[in-house]
Amino acid sequence: MPELPDITVYIEAIEKRILGQALEHVRIASPFLLRSVAPPIGSVEGKKVMALRRIGKRIAIGMEGGVWLVLHLMIAGRLHWKKAGTKVSPPRGLAAFDFPKGTLLWTEAGSQKRASLHVVQGEEGLRELDPGGLEVLEASREEFAKALTAENHTLKLSLTYPRVFCGIGMAYSD
Repeated sequence: MPELPDITVYIEAIEKRILGQALEHVRIASPFLLRSVAPPIGSVEGKKVMALRRIGKRIAIGMEGGVWLVLHLMIAGRLHWKKAGTKVSPPRGLAAFDFPKGTLLWTEAGSQKRASLHVVQGEEGLRELDPGGLEVLEASREEFAKALTAENHTLKLSLTYPRVFCGIGMAYSD
């Protein structure tokens, strides 16, 4: 499952390819993927990518006009940089984001179909998707200890609960 370090690497890799580029077209092959209706997915087409950031275990792609694409890869989701116009092949292919220099292809290897895409407006829309957990790489030892001991849970549950710690999942909690 992509977790904090994996998501950070994804962002670094795709930032080099799409930052400043216009998103020409979004192709969604799996209807379960899109979890929001306003703003519409078509509103990002033709807009430039202005920023990329991590929100918990999600990848947020900021477009001109303050609209954000928020990708949650979940357990089996992966992003691949392919030649422009690469076909999206269900059932593994979920979506394709076409840019002038290539296509960002989103796949999911599992059969559970847990991945999600939200289109949100502005910082307020991003805050609604933020689980609010402590950013572990930015926290002091004291802040970490306080968050860890705030409630009576097992160590594993505390580490993997996104409202306590941001971006840690099963793999890294072990």
